[in-house]
Amino acid sequence: MFSLNNKVAVVTGAGSGIGQAIAVTLAASGAKVAGFDLSVDALAETAAKVEAKGQQMLRVGCDVSSPEGVAKAFLEVDAKFGRLDVLVNNAGIAHVGNIEGTAVADMDRLYNVNVKGVFLCAKEAVARMLTTGGGSIVNVASIASLVGVADRFAYSMTKGAVLTMTYSLAIDYMKKGIRCNCVCPARVHTPFVDNFIQKNYPGQEPEMFKKLSEYQPIGRMGKPEEVAALVLFLCSDEAAFITGAAMPVDGGVLVS
Repeated sequence: MFSLNNKVAVVTGAGSGIGQAIAVTLAASGAKVAGFDLSVDALAETAAKVEAKGQQMLRVGCDVSSPEGVAKAFLEVDAKFGRLDVLVNNAGIAHVGNIEGTAVADMDRLYNVNVKGVFLCAKEAVARMLTTGGGSIVNVASIASLVGVADRFAYSMTKGAVLTMTYSLAIDYMKKGIRCNCVCPARVHTPFVDNFIQKNYPGQEPEMFKKLSEYQPIGRMGKPEEVAALVLFLCSDEAAFITGAAMPVDGGVLVS
């Protein structure tokens, strides 16, 4: 089950955290993976982990907010693999603050990566999938797409947009063989979380880690591999009857 043999997958933001786990998981299930990240060097660790699974990963430096950069990156995938079956729109950035603590520049920065980046990559992917009979797009949204999260004004705006783009892609292309779903994680333990705590709460790291963990009623943060496992399912033929779904990976947040 969940085999991606002979399928080609693009994973954006593949250099670390959830994106890295997704790239490695898809490769372990047989996919030929192209990892996109802001710099090629950021992909070295992911590529090594993919190679440990017996696969090779195409490393592509790509600023997902740049139309020219995204178009060039997908041409590299064309040249290497000749097709595209899966796109995982994972690249994203965060911002902490309510509306009073959010500047225009913050809104623009988050929109450019989290919204425009998903749009640009999905546009390139759809054009290719229409020529080969379909494919699967999985967008990494957030629990903030579904419920209010304190002090995440700009971030929640972008993840709400990811959710509605998912619905639009699903309904527009279901007759063309293209499925589009999104996953909505709560807090996931990645290097970003550790760096955030160290930067903003020096000397209080253990207490803040505990507080952030307990936001999830299950009592801990998620693991990148747990998000990756759900993404793998949605990319696979076993999920052929699923499109337009927003699937929480939230440790019980929605039922608390």
